[in-house]
Amino acid sequence: MAKKRSLLSRWWLWLAVLVAALLGAAWLAYGEGLAKTGAAGTAYGARVACSCRFVAGRDMDDCAKDKLEGMEMISFSANETTRSVTASIPFIASDTATYREGYGCMLKKWED
Repeated sequence: MAKKRSLLSRWWLWLAVLVAALLGAAWLAYGEGLAKTGAAGTAYGARVACSCRFVAGRDMDDCAKDKLEGMEMISFSANETTRSVTASIPFIASDTATYREGYGCMLKKWED
């Protein structure tokens, strides 16, 4: 019985190693492109949602309806105190646009 349990434990260990290796390989293959595309998508989404909320005065639930096809993973959160909207894709990208009187919604400076 002990030997059977030992083999079963090793099987799960090897499966976990294989899954980790596959995820690592996928991130190496697609991660950089995904991060760049995600950064552009969150920047666009933050600016549009900020304008929707603070220029047009619409509710954030209504602004979420303006997402384009392919933006399903992007989530928005508004900060009424700072008059800003943050758009994010978990673990990939995040960007914030802030409303400035006379200028509209402006993105934070990008850092490479």
